[in-house]
Amino acid sequence: AENLLGLIILFTFAPMKFRLIYFWIPFLFLVCSQTIVAQSKEVIISNTNTLPFLKAYGNKNKETLVKVSTKFGSFQIRLYKDTPLYRASFIYLTKMGYFSTSDVDRIAPDFIIQMGDSDNPACINMRYKFKNYLLPAHFLHKHKQYAVAAARSWDNNPKKKSSPFEFYIVMNKLGAHHLDKEHSVFGEVISGFKTLKILEKQKHGRDEWPLQDIRITVHIVE
Repeated sequence: AENLLGLIILFTFAPMKFRLIYFWIPFLFLVCSQTIVAQSKEVIISNTNTLPFLKAYGNKNKETLVKVSTKFGSFQIRLYKDTPLYRASFIYLTKMGYFSTSDVDRIAPDFIIQMGDSDNPACINMRYKFKNYLLPAHFLHKHKQYAVAAARSWDNNPKKKSSPFEFYIVMNKLGAHHLDKEHSVFGEVISGFKTLKILEKQKHGRDEWPLQDIRITVHIVE
């Protein structure tokens, strides 16, 4: 503020021919530098502010419907309102472009299709940027067919915290209820079931990773 006041005084008393040199150039430099500082102070989610960040973000971003597109077609996911941290996190990562750097990373026919991981450097860098934050377990919903749930680590994870970066879709008609109270369900597929059937038939290795890269893009619908 003091720097700006000084420039205004200089502008008032400086001769006209010197105003460009002594006022406008410093003024533009000051504005640009303040903008850069403001951007550098932008708050992003991390493993130290996860809950308050997502609560505030969820209050401002109410969307619940997203579209996932692949080269084989697309499908839509309805995010549950009663899993607010998961909904807010999914919307946040979608708007930040994270999911669109990732792939379908697991195909287990008649069980699940998983996506959200990749060896793409952009995907890895974004996870690092967000400090690989985790979400608390939320076991309100069941693993029915086409349920959408969060992946998690089974090692050193007694509270069953979820990864917000990877999600899977239950494909079995009877569901996958052995995963109830083990993984958090936060949504369900409501359209595009033919696309899921096509994805389920893609060739994969013994580790269930698809033999061809299947990039996904995720967009907000409403």
